[in-house]
Amino acid sequence: MPDPKQDDFFRNLPVFSRFEGVTDNDNYRPLPDDWHLALADIVSSTEAISAGRYKAVNMAGASVISAVVNALDQGDYPFVFGGDGALVAIPRAGVERVRTALAAVQRWVAEELQLSLRVALVPMTSVRAEGLDVLVARFGASPLVSYAMFAGGGASWAEKQMKAGRFGVELAPDSVRPDLKGLSCRWNPIAARAGEIVSIIATPGPAGNGPDFQHLVSDIIAISMEQGRDGHPVPPDGPQLGLSLAGLKAEVATADEKSGRLTRRLSIIGQMVLIWFLHKTGITLGRFDARRYKRDVAANSDFRKFDDGLKMTIDVDREHLSRIETRLAEAERLGICRYGLHRQEAALMTCFVPTPLSRDHMHFIDGADGGYAIAAGRLAAKLHSGPSTVAAGTSHS
Repeated sequence: MPDPKQDDFFRNLPVFSRFEGVTDNDNYRPLPDDWHLALADIVSSTEAISAGRYKAVNMAGASVISAVVNALDQGDYPFVFGGDGALVAIPRAGVERVRTALAAVQRWVAEELQLSLRVALVPMTSVRAEGLDVLVARFGASPLVSYAMFAGGGASWAEKQMKAGRFGVELAPDSVRPDLKGLSCRWNPIAARAGEIVSIIATPGPAGNGPDFQHLVSDIIAISMEQGRDGHPVPPDGPQLGLSLAGLKAEVATADEKSGRLTRRLSIIGQMVLIWFLHKTGITLGRFDARRYKRDVAANSDFRKFDDGLKMTIDVDREHLSRIETRLAEAERLGICRYGLHRQEAALMTCFVPTPLSRDHMHFIDGADGGYAIAAGRLAAKLHSGPSTVAAGTSHS
């Protein structure tokens, strides 16, 4: 198969619309050799979450996607949101622009959110020198939006290198700001309706991403799909209209100049009031239909993904959760997987809306009380403590 053009790699991938397709190797294609991985994560994110700063943590993670995509003129590039971090795959031609964007977003997170963001830019040549790969698939979450799925082990290796201090990016000078146009965090937490909001991370065990692990992933997906709308935590007609004060504060901080922040604050409040009015009355404003927008928010949300392992934030009842935990614990005992799980009462949404009138806005879902960050911490604790903890099974919040 000929190499895809630099900027058309993700756009030319075949789209699969049933999430079970994440286990089908035929859906994946290798990144071109001269591409890079732009990665970031929050240092000590669990401590920040414990202090009630989950909105800021999610905003910081999503800001990496916004900064990188905007630096590349909002092209169609594969990325994944991880709650307290993100990964974006970029072509060689965009490396220097992305390096500048990563340096700027690292500075912005430090100055505006008072968090420490770790960033790295890892070439695919280094990944493949380790005998690993980065394979990308394209899942159509809705007819309007598709998200990248990652396999091959290379992204996980790159994350470990970043945490070890390799492939870093020099911090931008004071007050340098990234372009965060379209980034927002306005919605209030979305309460569970079926039972609990559960964030799950399951990664391959010693045997790797082979048939046994893929069968496990298929089983977990199948159980979650028995819930209404596959366990989707956002109601079909969208989240309730409301304005999160913590989200408002974080979004106002994306304004370029401090002198313009009052204007930005008033603009956000005005937009939300207008959307509430249009939704209540059913009136459309030009091409903007508030009721359709809310439905699109639900349809376009990324509540499940594959990123060298299964990641899901689902609304699940007690019986289905028990079955999921039992299946995961047995697979972990057999060395098929390692997993972390965190239960909470609500989900959290952070958004990237490149242009207000287009319908391809993207919405990143996490648990509202630690979500993926806590689940990842529990998974890491098992790895560090050895086989005895693995045999012990699940821990709960």
